[in-house]
Amino acid sequence: MNKIWVFVAVVLLLVGCGGNQEEVGSSESETDSNDEADRTLTIAIGTDIVSFDIHDHNNTSTEAVHDNMFNYLFKRDENNVIQPELVETFESIDDRTVEMTLKEGVTFHNGDPLTSEDVKFTLERVATDDTLQEYPNYKQIKEVEIKDELTFRVITHEPEPSLFHRLSRLGSGILPKIYIEEEGWDHFLANPVGTGPYQFKEWVRDSKIVLTPYENYFEGAVDEWDEVVFRVIPENSTRVAELLTGGADIAVNIPSADWERVEENEGTSMKTETSNRTIMLILRATEGYPTADVRVRQALDLAIDNKAITENVLRGGGIPTKTRVAPGNFGAEESLYNTYDYDVEKAKQLLKEAGYPDGFEMTLHSPHGRYLQDAEVAEMIAGMLQAINVEVRLEFMEWSNFVEMRQAGENKDAYLIGLGNSMFDGAYSVDWHRSDRFVGETDYKNEEIDALLEASAVNMDEEERAKQIQEIQRIAAEEVPHIMLHQETLHYGVSDRIAFVPSMDEMIYVPAITRK
Repeated sequence: MNKIWVFVAVVLLLVGCGGNQEEVGSSESETDSNDEADRTLTIAIGTDIVSFDIHDHNNTSTEAVHDNMFNYLFKRDENNVIQPELVETFESIDDRTVEMTLKEGVTFHNGDPLTSEDVKFTLERVATDDTLQEYPNYKQIKEVEIKDELTFRVITHEPEPSLFHRLSRLGSGILPKIYIEEEGWDHFLANPVGTGPYQFKEWVRDSKIVLTPYENYFEGAVDEWDEVVFRVIPENSTRVAELLTGGADIAVNIPSADWERVEENEGTSMKTETSNRTIMLILRATEGYPTADVRVRQALDLAIDNKAITENVLRGGGIPTKTRVAPGNFGAEESLYNTYDYDVEKAKQLLKEAGYPDGFEMTLHSPHGRYLQDAEVAEMIAGMLQAINVEVRLEFMEWSNFVEMRQAGENKDAYLIGLGNSMFDGAYSVDWHRSDRFVGETDYKNEEIDALLEASAVNMDEEERAKQIQEIQRIAAEEVPHIMLHQETLHYGVSDRIAFVPSMDEMIYVPAITRK
């Protein structure tokens, strides 16, 4: 039996063994009113969700909302170990086939029972439709073969060492086949249903998403909150103000200038966690752009002082890095972590060698409010690049416009983005260097990386596969298709009336949030 199957089997074997405050003197009606207000959880987020199509986005903040509405076949527990969620049992038939049986009694929010047909509909859709953003992460699946109402086989084209990682994230939330086929995709996107603990009530674009408990949830009805409201508040100052005045119970991305203010305010505190997200610049390698020359990319990287950003802009809210495969992910190359290169004179020399002794002009796109101090980070980078005579035209964008720009391939020289890894497998991260994946968007190509990607994708020898992924990171660190900046630290402002523990994957899983 291959190592990954042994690992998962052992995990399953181990698993198998194993009040409201009331104001004194208040009337009964006042108490009831206060209790009702207490049962609404309000979460202030910096950007709206992208879509309710789980297959046509790769946005972590969107998945943080979806995580409450959809279940996965497998899911990571609080110790980052993959566990079955919708699956009751599974067995490896061969290197390309895994047979699974669903749990009984699971229903969608519209009452339809979960069956193997829903799994087939969901996984084969994302595995065959190359227009979907999640297609590259599921195209490894050849088909889902139905054995009976609850039993099915997932069959891959080639041996697939990352299968369980893929089935425990984003695109493996199961969709309702009958509902979608009868009502159509437009109806589903406006009235989405899943099998999760909370169900959809309302989405007002750029304002709020409202969820309510699903009474027939298969793990038992969630009764801590009568309503969950995700409020979209892009401005940092407004999010902080809502938290401090009681308009929000949780606020994401609290800027460093407000950490002490939140801590010292009566009734609120800060909660932090290291994320699995790396902030970086994605560069154009398209012919005609200065960044098509590796020496220019190296020069830009050398001109950026990563530590100055993390210390001065983020006040310690990030860890400098030369890779986005951080420790805790399979295949991490730790020699590239918590380090950076900074040499302005060498950067100037490289520009001169590349034919730009007097520098050049470039455009840097950046979202505003999506990541911790993202606009300030972009501004500091622009200032640093002036030292090597590179004039940066900053273009700040609302998140929805930023996403549309990337999808249309309309990005210019560079854009700032934070990329997470909900697979916790380095294969997901290094696949962003695959040449045929970003034609028209970055146009970066390295034949050695492409060969290593192809070999590691079917390598069931974990030790050898890890070395292949590490080698890709080392090559990329030299060629700089992406300028790595820092691994982001999550900073939440939290009301003292609730118990909330941030997680590295950035999910905001409401059933784990309780009233004190």
